[in-house]
Amino acid sequence: MADQPKVIVETILKNLGFDCEVEEHFLDEGPLLEIKTDDPGRLIGRKGQSLVALQYLTNRIIFNIDPEAPKVLLDVSNYRLNARDELIRKAKEAAEKVRRWGDIVELEPMNAFDRYIVHNALKDDEQVETYSVEVEGTNKKAILLRLKKNA
Repeated sequence: MADQPKVIVETILKNLGFDCEVEEHFLDEGPLLEIKTDDPGRLIGRKGQSLVALQYLTNRIIFNIDPEAPKVLLDVSNYRLNARDELIRKAKEAAEKVRRWGDIVELEPMNAFDRYIVHNALKDDEQVETYSVEVEGTNKKAILLRLKKNA
């Protein structure tokens, strides 16, 4: 399955009428496909919704071909990288508030990918724990941060 994720994304984008180039990189989390295009806004969509949908579709296709394959991350114009850095910054600020005041802090509702980033960023924190809670009326969940009971 060496080139399959890249070929799958290139085929989807070509069929959607996008003129772009796809570069493959390998991260600890799995393969990252970086999409280079002159029209990044259309691929990213409002608040990244188009990019999230494209990533979901790509991973569903890959899973149907090989259920053991790692999930693929997609990025356009470093949108994910910048959004990831911002999420990690917000998570660490929230964790600091929890440590300082002892209150529970709730982050805004977010999709599963963004929640994964936040949980992963704080997983080694010795004082703060994170957990997801459903947000009524949406398909998203929010993350609550609180002091660990044994801290």
